[in-house]
Amino acid sequence: MAVPAPLELAAVTKRYGATLAVDSIDLKIPAGTYCCLLGPSGCGKTSTLRMIAGHEIASDGDIILGTANITALPPAARGTAMMFQSYALFPHLSVLDNVAFALRMRGTGKAARHAKARALLDLVDMTRFADRLPAQLSGGQQQRVALARALITEPQILLLDEPLSALDPFLRVRMRAELKRLQRELGITFIHVTHGQEEAMALADLVVLMNGGRIEQQGSPRDIFNAPRTEFTARFMGGHNIIRNGDATIAVRTDRMRIGPATDGRTATVSEVEYQGAWVLANVETPDGETLAAMITEAAFDSAPFQVGDHVSIGWDADAAHVLA
Repeated sequence: MAVPAPLELAAVTKRYGATLAVDSIDLKIPAGTYCCLLGPSGCGKTSTLRMIAGHEIASDGDIILGTANITALPPAARGTAMMFQSYALFPHLSVLDNVAFALRMRGTGKAARHAKARALLDLVDMTRFADRLPAQLSGGQQQRVALARALITEPQILLLDEPLSALDPFLRVRMRAELKRLQRELGITFIHVTHGQEEAMALADLVVLMNGGRIEQQGSPRDIFNAPRTEFTARFMGGHNIIRNGDATIAVRTDRMRIGPATDGRTATVSEVEYQGAWVLANVETPDGETLAAMITEAAFDSAPFQVGDHVSIGWDADAAHVLA
């Protein structure tokens, strides 16, 4: 495979007519990083990925891969490869020829391109399906073929556009483990677009959360989950209560909340109890109409059970509160 290289986006902007899709973002992705561009629909993450790929041209700013400014280069000259959400396999070509297609277009001889394609099929555990057509494969198998086809040009960066969205939940979990394994083995940078917080947390070394065409926050999954800087980050990542506490707005993780017997001045009413296996989720309504969520262990719930309609106290330790900007 190619030698991995860092990627830098410097004041990169994308406009579609009067619409500002990406607003002057700065981003540095170290070589060999698994980076997830995360955010809701319309936040600019896919436009950013497509500008890195060269399928969209940046309106302003620079995209630098290693020491090369690739902003204006065509996709084939960038050192990147894109795996599309639809997989885009050729229905009339075998799995082997689908994987080898890019080398065929480069004029590589049949024996050489097939040898390299077979090596990549072995990497994604698809060798036994080499002679099949795409229609004879499951969704997960098609994804593996598309991944092998993207890797055959030895890119420095692999770009993945919502690669798991078409899979059922069980297969999605399996395939994200496969993606992480491949990224570690190949050592190249993966940039993966997703709107799924759980997916980004499971896969990424670097999470880049986008909102309204800008980067809301970036960092490791643990940093972003444990120390959200803004209300948007805390709400989007989930697992937090947003609480107006005097002059400040704070975030408190739901698993850091405490529920106990009702006491004067701190009484709340249980509005929902949901069993989730090792955890129990409780929603409570405070006297001022605020809904707070608490995740408590099954053992803690069993030792002091409660039900909908019960009056309880709810609180948190001071060190559990994180002040938001």
